[in-house]
Amino acid sequence: MGKKYPAPAHRDEKLTRLRNLKMAKSAHAYVRGNTIQFYEWLEASDRVLPHGPPVWICGDCHVSNIGPIADADGNINVQIRDLDQTVIGNPAHDIIRLGVSLAMAARGSDLPGVITAKMMEQLIVGYELALSAKPGSRKAMQKRPETIQLIMKRALRRKWKHLAAERIEGLEPNIPLSKNYWPISDAERAELKRLMSTEEVRVLATSLIHRDAKDQVEMLDAAYWVKGCSSLGLLRYAVLLRVGESKDPESSLCLIDVKEAVRSAAPRAPKVQMPKDNALRIIQGALHLAPNLGERMLAGRIQGKAVFLRELLPQDLKIDLEHLSQDQAMEVAAYLGNVVGRAHVHQMKTADRERWLQELSRNRPKTIDAPSWLWQSVVELVKAHEGAYLEHCRRFANLPA
Repeated sequence: MGKKYPAPAHRDEKLTRLRNLKMAKSAHAYVRGNTIQFYEWLEASDRVLPHGPPVWICGDCHVSNIGPIADADGNINVQIRDLDQTVIGNPAHDIIRLGVSLAMAARGSDLPGVITAKMMEQLIVGYELALSAKPGSRKAMQKRPETIQLIMKRALRRKWKHLAAERIEGLEPNIPLSKNYWPISDAERAELKRLMSTEEVRVLATSLIHRDAKDQVEMLDAAYWVKGCSSLGLLRYAVLLRVGESKDPESSLCLIDVKEAVRSAAPRAPKVQMPKDNALRIIQGALHLAPNLGERMLAGRIQGKAVFLRELLPQDLKIDLEHLSQDQAMEVAAYLGNVVGRAHVHQMKTADRERWLQELSRNRPKTIDAPSWLWQSVVELVKAHEGAYLEHCRRFANLPA
């Protein structure tokens, strides 16, 4: 007898349970899945944060939201890879969010507290390096540590077969139902088919360098995608397309991620203009922060809700920091701080960049070479998340899957 999957009308309850279980797996997973609590803390806190020049920020700048991203021509760069929360806002929010994520990763690697302090110092070293030289200059780039270099080498070697094995569990042109892929309704399939038949999707699917721009596109299969943590409960589909008539899956098969776009929890800067449509906002943020990703995205609508589409490529990987040595932790902190700094700085005018760099150099305590607002914010947020995580585990860790 085949496994039973929840009917489309009864997904929400199952998805909520799965989300709670995922967040109970580790304190770092809890931080990744709880962006809202981060901004609730910022709003409730009486701590005064510096206001950097308003730029597009990630809004959910944790470690796993940074990694190798391929562009349409096959070039690979480490960039921000998840922009659901992006807004024009205060760059200090990305710095603090990344700092909290690094601190929780350090705790997961059982590193002493003094290393967490040194990681905050290195995060700022890497970030300030991006601001101290002309944007785009090699002088603004932090040396890539061996930990990241290994991930880049893995990304460069990956092909469609690796993506298929990970995402759809096989090379056949369909999406087999599994714990990750659930059935969709006839109405959902019809809407997805309509969306995939548009000229905009055809152009997106044929934009890669090894595809013919004149190729036609056919939807082969689609499923509800049970993925991530913060996105569980939102519309999320995996759609498999055939591009052209080639039998080579490397060029003819295309896996599209269709994801509901919702209002960002990150506060936006006052008096700034952003797209009102959440999908267009996310794409606009991606074009500024992660152009490799932004150029592969498209806005649409499903069930009257804004969604954004992107083709998944084998080279797109996230950075997972499970077991770090002390030296690795500090190198990675500097490098990721630099990645975020470079994403911010190219949006700044020279005068704004210089003022922001000067602001970051202020308020350095004698005991730590990082801004006091960063260190104190990270300490308070780690404490708040640890307590909330334990309470979350008490409530949800023993739920049946």
